[in-house]
Amino acid sequence: MASALPVLAQDSGLSRYLDEIRKFPMLEPNEEYMLAKRWRSHGDSDAAHRLVTSHLRLVAKIAMGYRGYGLPISEVVSEGNVGLMQAIKRFDPDKGFRLATYAMWWIKAAIQEYILRSWSLVKMGTTASQKKLFFNLRKAKGKISAFEEGDMRPDQVAQIATKLGVPEQDVIEMNRRLGGDMSLNTPLRAESEGEWQDWLVDDSDTQESLLVEEQEGKNRHLALRDALDILNPRERRIFEARRLVDDPITLEELSTEFGVSRERVRQIEVRAFEKVQEAVRNNLAVRETPLLEAPSP
Repeated sequence: MASALPVLAQDSGLSRYLDEIRKFPMLEPNEEYMLAKRWRSHGDSDAAHRLVTSHLRLVAKIAMGYRGYGLPISEVVSEGNVGLMQAIKRFDPDKGFRLATYAMWWIKAAIQEYILRSWSLVKMGTTASQKKLFFNLRKAKGKISAFEEGDMRPDQVAQIATKLGVPEQDVIEMNRRLGGDMSLNTPLRAESEGEWQDWLVDDSDTQESLLVEEQEGKNRHLALRDALDILNPRERRIFEARRLVDDPITLEELSTEFGVSRERVRQIEVRAFEKVQEAVRNNLAVRETPLLEAPSP
């Protein structure tokens, strides 16, 4: 599955690697489904290769979020690609969700295990809560603007401990271990001119993720529009007036409009909501996994 994949040999080649993986097109839902079926049912290596290459940008995006640990980005990306391949081996397209949703957990797990193996101050015996603290402390400190060197203030420690669900003493100790090992101006490696601050994570969405989000939004809008067509005029009027406007009309006003009791209006609203909810769910399933009955090519 790994044959003929672009290789990020060293950090200096990151831009070239990103340019290479952008050449692989993203897959439409039905195309992804059929490729996954070919791989799962027939062991089609060409299908697996296309699934891998179309998700290399996802691996790169996730890997960039782990640049702050001082490890070669080439190795982080490589470990993420291993996680992607493991995900594809286990992916079942008939479950009804996209490969990216499933694969991101395998990619993150592979990268995090690599980081834990590589960092001398975190051992493999670390508990789940300490792992969570290790990977989230910097982000948590950033959200409360705790950028000062040395120990944090007691209120900052308490805030982070509550947020991450760990003891305050664990926060203090982990902060000292991380802070004692590096500062933002510490060189990444002895032979490197780059500093830690040069590798701060950009959490903004990529063009690819924005495109996926936009497409999913369109699918939800179209599914809702089609679902409203199953309602009769009274159900649709009540549903839209109660659920689809910023300032919903009261039950009293609708009961006067239709000449029925407030309780009757409430019952119609609940029934209409249930019908729309089921229809939207069915419409989304059709839009996201079309051609389910088509034979594998």
